[in-house]
Amino acid sequence: MSRMIKVLLAEDQSMVREALAALLGLEPDIDVVAQVARGDEVLAAARAHDVDVALLDIEMPGKTGIEAAAELHRELPGIKLLILTTFGRPGYLRSAMESGADAFLVKDAPAAQLAEAVRKVLAGERVIDPTLAAAALAGGANPLTDREREILRAAADGSTNAELARALHLSQGTVRNYLSTAIQKLAVRNRTEAVRTAREKGWL
Repeated sequence: MSRMIKVLLAEDQSMVREALAALLGLEPDIDVVAQVARGDEVLAAARAHDVDVALLDIEMPGKTGIEAAAELHRELPGIKLLILTTFGRPGYLRSAMESGADAFLVKDAPAAQLAEAVRKVLAGERVIDPTLAAAALAGGANPLTDREREILRAAADGSTNAELARALHLSQGTVRNYLSTAIQKLAVRNRTEAVRTAREKGWL
């Protein structure tokens, strides 16, 4: 390739981030020009370093990798987006693709495979780990609405219906109805199981 590919690496675990940066840095055509540990630092770093490809971990403080990808896709649509995950949860792949991601890979993929994915997305290709793709197809679509997901996420810390209603500017009855519908859709017994099941499937 005639020029260096400028890469932004977003990963909250410093050892993993540094290892990925070191491995990618061995490639003759890839330059890791920026590293961040938080999802809410991604956009500013991408702008400051004029990056070509952003490698985003899913689980980060500030914003998830999927939320950061959606923000980049909206604000800097020329950047290619590669989501990295430790978790092969089927809902994550669907969410990643909906956020504008060009690739979705597991973190323990060989370094050569990751580098090749960077080159491929820059060339306009889409790269998806085949195991994750199969799991996503088997897992089906997310049955939860945006509002149901919002309320389940808010309920994850054990908030009461009254607290959820205040935080989300809804009536307690509305909160109760949304929670009840989500519990029914997920075929579980209570909100705690609903949160756990939705998280395990990557639907939150």
